[in-house]
Amino acid sequence: MYLSCLLIDVGSNPDRPRPGRLWLRNLYRVHQRLCMSFPSDSCKAEDPQFLRPYKPDNFTEQRHLADKPGHEVDQGELTDVHAPRDASRGFLYRIDPQPSPGRAVILVQSAVKPDWEYAFQNAHHLLAALPEVKSVDPRFANGQRLRFRILANPVRKVSKKSLDFAGKPFDEQWKGKDVPVPTADLDKWLERRAEPGWSATKNSEGKQSPPGFRVSETIQIQGGYVHVNKGLDQAGGRRVRSARYEGILVVTDADNFHNTLIRGIGPGKAFGFGLLSVAPA
Repeated sequence: MYLSCLLIDVGSNPDRPRPGRLWLRNLYRVHQRLCMSFPSDSCKAEDPQFLRPYKPDNFTEQRHLADKPGHEVDQGELTDVHAPRDASRGFLYRIDPQPSPGRAVILVQSAVKPDWEYAFQNAHHLLAALPEVKSVDPRFANGQRLRFRILANPVRKVSKKSLDFAGKPFDEQWKGKDVPVPTADLDKWLERRAEPGWSATKNSEGKQSPPGFRVSETIQIQGGYVHVNKGLDQAGGRRVRSARYEGILVVTDADNFHNTLIRGIGPGKAFGFGLLSVAPA
């Protein structure tokens, strides 16, 4: 697994151009640029200067080949665009503001080593420094206490039988939709993604593996919304629920927790949600 740190120049003078700030405002474009760091071999061979418009199909060739029965592909050649996140493919990212003015950091966790030079060769003006990449092999132990940080998309999929956190049924208008979690219940959303809240009847069929951790202490929860838009302008689009959590967790199952770290937590991963960062408590 690889961790990358991209220092973005968002500018501190409103009277001067700030392309990095405008780029970060459009999470569709951010995700596209990060995807560009996982090109297929044919993409790099046919377009070494990356002059063609971005197309997801140019970054999925090896993944599709790997899914074919009897076809073996070197794990280092697997691409990560729109791929399931596991130990061999996929990536997660998070945008973190920095105390110093004019700077922001994008953290990227990927299964394979990204090619940032290819991704940013025509967009160096977005970066405040060269990307830093390191290989990591995290190991955990049952009972271990860890500091954590995560930017999540706290929503609930409402069915006919769903109840809110107060035990009351949802209004009919919300049935079949993703409902943003109210600010007062943000802590409950995270607790249900951990133990013991995760251990519900719906998960007893083995469709999902346990998260392997419980929340010991929530130090800070910062709720809000982010704006996402497929277009180039800032008009239109939609608001997406967000919450930044920091606190202390306890590992309950080291193997399952390692899988959770790889997969991420919650929906909206293309918009920078779900990356769980941990450090010794």
